Amino acid sequence: MLTMKKIIVIGGGAAGMMAAISAAELSKNIILLEKTNFLGKKLSITGKGRCNITNFADIPEIIKNILGNGRFLNSVLKNFDSNDTINFFESLGVKTKIERGNRVFPMSDNAKEVVDALINKMINLGVDIRTNARVTKIITTDKKITGVEINNKIESADAVILATGGASYPATGSTGDGFKLAKQVGHTITKILPALVPLETEEEFVKDLQGLSLKNVRVTLFADNKKIADEFGEMLFTHFGVSGPIILSLSRQVSFLLSENKFVELSINLKPALTPEQLSARVLRDFEKFKRKSAKNALVDLLPSKLISVILDLAFIDEEKHIDSITQAERRRLIEILRDLRLTITKTRSIEEAIVTAGGISTKEINPKTMESKIISGLFFAGEVVDVDGFTGGFNLQAAFAMANAAGKFSCT
Repeated sequence: MLTMKKIIVIGGGAAGMMAAISAAELSKNIILLEKTNFLGKKLSITGKGRCNITNFADIPEIIKNILGNGRFLNSVLKNFDSNDTINFFESLGVKTKIERGNRVFPMSDNAKEVVDALINKMINLGVDIRTNARVTKIITTDKKITGVEINNKIESADAVILATGGASYPATGSTGDGFKLAKQVGHTITKILPALVPLETEEEFVKDLQGLSLKNVRVTLFADNKKIADEFGEMLFTHFGVSGPIILSLSRQVSFLLSENKFVELSINLKPALTPEQLSARVLRDFEKFKRKSAKNALVDLLPSKLISVILDLAFIDEEKHIDSITQAERRRLIEILRDLRLTITKTRSIEEAIVTAGGISTKEINPKTMESKIISGLFFAGEVVDVDGFTGGFNLQAAFAMANAAGKFSCT
């Protein structure tokens, strides 16, 4: 039986639309409010416009990939896991496929198909969708939801689901409004920092390497000379520093370390598959092969051409120096640099460039089963507005969908 509870969902992104659908299956009176002129702006650009809707991993693996309060999601994921996400979109006519790393994409490789499917489902369920509707206040009486203020007018409500996103990609409408609204009614907002974000370096030589992508390298993160984490895979040099999958994966920890005024470095092992002895033997072989060449021409089999001059410079070897003139000490320095190319991280790029926001509404103040506020009765949360964030690969959207599914259902009870 459908109830007549009036539910207002604030935010027309992935979490907001899923929450509205979940609620509309149980109640006839659902209003979705989006402050911009159309829905799903951020969703339409995720996965480089392909939309990585989830990750086909089991719940423990998903939680492991959500560094920010992953265990908080255990209950909601049990009720809406990656299988449920795939089945949900398939039921909307969105055929899916699984790619490397268990990433799940629409078969069409078109994020717009995902957005359109969610909008059409809301329309079919009778959700009252209102765009250009900015919420400036959540109205409560005796710690209970009674409505919201939209464009300076009061709209009554039995429950409110706050799904406004974080503070990353503000052009899509995620400008941190939800943090302000939650704070107004007494919620704690944890430290807001960029996550999944490129990093800036002190070293100027990165500019010479701009556009160079390295595969199968290992990057280790150090803070005050203590190893914190490492990642293996692909990275990219930019005009300001470094980016790419493994850099983004480490960036959340970098954000927090820098905010604590730690000295942060990255160590790049360019040849992680080789032991020091194997690398030394490999370099000797190349030197023998190119013994009549200069140093810069003797490393063409070992390194990308863009990188050769930089590596030789860091090893204090003149690139024009003849191979048979290179000393044992110089060769040893070269091997050390190949295994430990150091970069000093000065800052992350701004939160405007971050894929997700680290921090948000404290999970300690939210019921992990229902996503209802422990402070205000009838107030629910879903998505990036909550202090939950993970790695790339579909984990953040899965978290958003699971939270939204719970918030939508329990807001109607």
